[in-house]
Amino acid sequence: MLSAPELLLPAGSLAKMHAAFDFGADAVYAGQPRYSLRARNNDFSTLKTLQEGIEGAHARGKQFFVASNIFAHNAKLKTYLRDMEPVIAMKPDALIMADPGLIMMVRDKWPEVPVHLSVQANAVNWADVKFWHRMGLTRVILSRELSLDEIEEIRQRCPEMELEVFVHGALCIAYSGRCLLSGYFNHRDSNQGTCTNSCRWDYKVGHAEEDASGDLAPPQVIQLQFRQALEQAERPLSALHQQPRHRLADRPYLIEEAERPGELMPILEDEHGTYIMNSKDLRAVEHIERLVKIGVDSLKVEGRTKSLYYVARTAQVYRQAIDDAVAGRPFDPGLLGQLQGLANRGYTDGFYQRHHTQAYQNYLRGASEVDRSQYVGHVLGVNDGWARVDVKNRFAVGDRLEAVHPNGNRDLIVTRLRADDGGDISVAPGSGHVVWMELDPALEGALLARYV
Repeated sequence: MLSAPELLLPAGSLAKMHAAFDFGADAVYAGQPRYSLRARNNDFSTLKTLQEGIEGAHARGKQFFVASNIFAHNAKLKTYLRDMEPVIAMKPDALIMADPGLIMMVRDKWPEVPVHLSVQANAVNWADVKFWHRMGLTRVILSRELSLDEIEEIRQRCPEMELEVFVHGALCIAYSGRCLLSGYFNHRDSNQGTCTNSCRWDYKVGHAEEDASGDLAPPQVIQLQFRQALEQAERPLSALHQQPRHRLADRPYLIEEAERPGELMPILEDEHGTYIMNSKDLRAVEHIERLVKIGVDSLKVEGRTKSLYYVARTAQVYRQAIDDAVAGRPFDPGLLGQLQGLANRGYTDGFYQRHHTQAYQNYLRGASEVDRSQYVGHVLGVNDGWARVDVKNRFAVGDRLEAVHPNGNRDLIVTRLRADDGGDISVAPGSGHVVWMELDPALEGALLARYV
């Protein structure tokens, strides 16, 4: 029988940590604000909250990992060991680290503390893994740029090391986070934990003309034809290779970010694409069976700044995918549609399978359209058959909702709504409102999603 890998979820807050465990996670990870890549939007900003998280996880028989994965400049070396003392005393199950110097310092002072190599360290081959095993690390989080075949080879050559891979969440346009955009624009360094996600801003693209001196003249803004690009991407590779390179592919271009009008930046595009534009989000639920068979030890979801609904839904979906794979059940394509309801920028399975056939792409897109949903509310409590709901997005009487609950999801129709002051209403307007709706008391604490 196959062994079930650990399901590892992000914990941006205590509430999200408990939601992750409620919906099937085995472990969570959270960051130290000064020494992790999530200095912003991090509820574990105090030692008290971090201790509550670690103790709360252990009380439930779960694990809690602390990310300490910046690449430290000299100034932070002066304070690092001192600041780590109280964290180590809390007995986290492992530290997630990237900087070889900080790893050396931790291994020298606290050799008994398990250290996991962060994805930021870019481990891409089996020799990397063996090196870090020799350094005393207990787990390597492999780079996102690896294929399934490459992961399998590393597993076979390195049976002595725990391996972890990402299966869901945001992708970076740089090589596993080694990005300079945020530092260039805002002087906030991604590798110091203050990335402003510059790759995901709103950019306009324009043709530019090169003058006699080699300078680029200001462009006329053009509209990107995303639908046409999508259709082109889904054509068989053989058809694409038969076409000559487009005459516009080698022209220079300038981009302009929406909040920085007049700041025109040159970009170049080659046969591999353009390197300063947005990436899709990773979704690899369809590859869980293969990863389980390979023997990967931990499957990781990204998203410490995402919503409570995101944590609950991803934990629930990937828990089912793991359990199905271990039990020998076939992959349920309905899981693709359940993830489609999460906020996303379009999905990709990243580098796991480099070249998809058109039939495979059509299958994934078709399956993702089934039972798509939108997060609309959080049930705060139920009293006498009426639930108090914190509204996240608009929904109305007559809408079909899914109540997402640790004890099982349930479909329902909204029959009646009341405003928080008790008056009858037909629509829950949107975020910032609280309404009451008729609901089974067994669904207290449920997250509500509207089918679209």
